[in-house]
Amino acid sequence: MPVESGSSASSRQAKQKRKSHSLSIRRTNSTEQERTGLQREMLEGQDSKLPLSLRSNLLDLFGQIEREFENLYIENIELRREIETLNDRLTAEGQTIDGGDLTKGALKAKASHSTSQLSQKLKTTYKASTSKIVSSFKATTSRAVCQLVKEYVGHRDGIWDLSVTRTQPVVLGTASAVNSIKFHPTEQMALTASGDQTAHIWRYTVQLPTPQPVADISQTPCDDDIDFSDKDEADGDGDGPNECPSIRVSSTTLRSHQGVVIAADWLVGGKQVVTASWDRAANLYDVETSELVHSLTGHDQELTHCCTHPTQRLVVTSSRDTTFRLWDFRDPSIHSVNVFQGHTDTVTSAVFTVGDNVVSGSDDRTVKVWDLKNMRSPIATIRTDSAVNRISVSVNQRIIALPHDNRQVRLFDMSGVRLARLPRSNRQGHRRMVCCSAWCEDNSSCNLFSCGFDRQAIGWNINIPALLQEK
Repeated sequence: MPVESGSSASSRQAKQKRKSHSLSIRRTNSTEQERTGLQREMLEGQDSKLPLSLRSNLLDLFGQIEREFENLYIENIELRREIETLNDRLTAEGQTIDGGDLTKGALKAKASHSTSQLSQKLKTTYKASTSKIVSSFKATTSRAVCQLVKEYVGHRDGIWDLSVTRTQPVVLGTASAVNSIKFHPTEQMALTASGDQTAHIWRYTVQLPTPQPVADISQTPCDDDIDFSDKDEADGDGDGPNECPSIRVSSTTLRSHQGVVIAADWLVGGKQVVTASWDRAANLYDVETSELVHSLTGHDQELTHCCTHPTQRLVVTSSRDTTFRLWDFRDPSIHSVNVFQGHTDTVTSAVFTVGDNVVSGSDDRTVKVWDLKNMRSPIATIRTDSAVNRISVSVNQRIIALPHDNRQVRLFDMSGVRLARLPRSNRQGHRRMVCCSAWCEDNSSCNLFSCGFDRQAIGWNINIPALLQEK
């Protein structure tokens, strides 16, 4: 009878092992699709407050984890089979290993090393994959006291932008049917951007109304008894005389754009203004002469916003091309530009802080904080569950207010820690997309304003504990 040599026996066992391994993998792959389909059906049938897209991402991540553990389990089985095979061969040859068990020798060390490497790889992959999700739920408890103070109604269309004066008396300006409004830093002038390819400068005079006698409210129904939609109609379509003065002729008209002017702002000092347009250019004008000083070109798609530094001749423009650009006019002879590619979708706004920071928001549902001295990478990234519109940063408290497409307004500090979400219910808060936010540091009662497509602007009182401000 022919006797099978040791090498041929080992080769035959190796072939059987590979065949078994391939069968197990094939069996796993064949059932994986059925399991995924079943899990997705169960996912759609479950009642959860999480968005379907987020739940689907979680399911995919956990599926990856399960597959990693399956691979680890299969490798562990193969190692045990190899150990048993070697034990049988050594026993047949009359050899033994110290302790009588190879699992305590070199093979166990090899298996342990391989397992530790896979475990570390799995841990790193899982941590990287879930960090985006975990960061969005970080610091969910409110660290600020937020109260709705006043609702400003009267517009018959959505409000795109709002602004607050930096001097007394405090004036709130809202832009509906125009794209932007910004007040002069020291004088009673307002700058607006319009869809008719122009920007306008308006001069105004504010006269505070005389105090009215307190009316008898014993027969007046409470606001809680009036439906909110009725209040909108009453405020917007009243037949009584309108006591608010109106300005119908602007003092200056700025022309030269070939597309919609989406935003405009005053440079420090108020002698020049910058405008951003859908014609992919930003223009710098002289206020006194209305002449075009510079045309800032380079963006590949329509501009969405522009902002000026409060103390330096710096301008930042954002665009649908997923970039924002920093323009430096501090040297009168030249103006430099730096391009920053930190987002994957439209950059809806980028604003300066009083310090050396720029904060950018995007439709990719992220907000990033940048250091002007080193803008290679953001110093903080805030991940949200909805697109971010025109943001604003508090001068004194250094708090970022994020207006969202999903009707929410969230507050974060400069390090990316969530402080609060402004209250929203059927009786208060925005009912549609929130377009813009603006801080008012000098008003003790209302220090934050927001506006949206629900035709109203809202004044909020935000109180941050002193301990958090020190941090």
